[in-house]
Amino acid sequence: MSIFIIGEIGINHNGDLDITKKLIDGAAEAGADAVKFQKRTIDNVYTKEFLDSPRESPWGTTQREQKEGLEFGLEEYRQIDAYCREKGIEWFASAWDLDAQDFLHGFDLKHDKVASAMLTNTPLLEKIAAKGRHTFISTGMHTMDEIAKAVEIFRKADCPFELMHCVSTYPMADEDANLRVMETLRERFGCNVGYSGHEVGLTVSVAAAALGASSIERHITLDRAMYGSDQAASVEMGGFNRLCRMIRTVEKALGSPEKQIGEKEQAIRKKLAPVNG
Repeated sequence: MSIFIIGEIGINHNGDLDITKKLIDGAAEAGADAVKFQKRTIDNVYTKEFLDSPRESPWGTTQREQKEGLEFGLEEYRQIDAYCREKGIEWFASAWDLDAQDFLHGFDLKHDKVASAMLTNTPLLEKIAAKGRHTFISTGMHTMDEIAKAVEIFRKADCPFELMHCVSTYPMADEDANLRVMETLRERFGCNVGYSGHEVGLTVSVAAAALGASSIERHITLDRAMYGSDQAASVEMGGFNRLCRMIRTVEKALGSPEKQIGEKEQAIRKKLAPVNG
């Protein structure tokens, strides 16, 4: 089974469809399988007090103006949907509230995503699982018992899923990756396990692929110096292209668990075999 590679656009588009299309172009050219966004209903996710509080941003001086500046609506997602189909790449998104999930269910998508922060939001998980789309479930910031409760919801609904090992620091230090948890999750829950990374470099993600990740998700950006809270934990498009190539190389190199002597090696064996062997 091929590793499913996801370019996480998230909110790195900064509310700009031109930036979004360039990120989709880059992900498609790199050979990624999908791009992913984040969808919020602002007044459901945040309190009025928080939204009215001050925050300087390119869109104004309040938290509301900043949050609304980063949020795409129906027309933008219709354009994203059409553009991804044109480019031959899938898209999906992680919802942060029930209305946002209803919004996403209005599109003919193959996948859903549970963001780490939403792992214990039982009504949201039940809504996602009831739809029955293959769901990627990120596990950052949560205990094994909390993960088990989420898994139970998806198994009860007979909804296909895979877990994604994740460490929710932005950016994540390489030494905090704890990739061996991937095997722990596989053994405990008997399911595929991917990796959602927030590190700066590429090595940890390549290592996750070598350890059997079923999916790899990385935030992507046009420029890590751009405005935005996720930009510093993202990979620029040149790096993402290299990452996709390395993951595909790892897939080929992993091969089969069966010990084999191929035609090329047979020829060398014949050449180097001892005379009286």
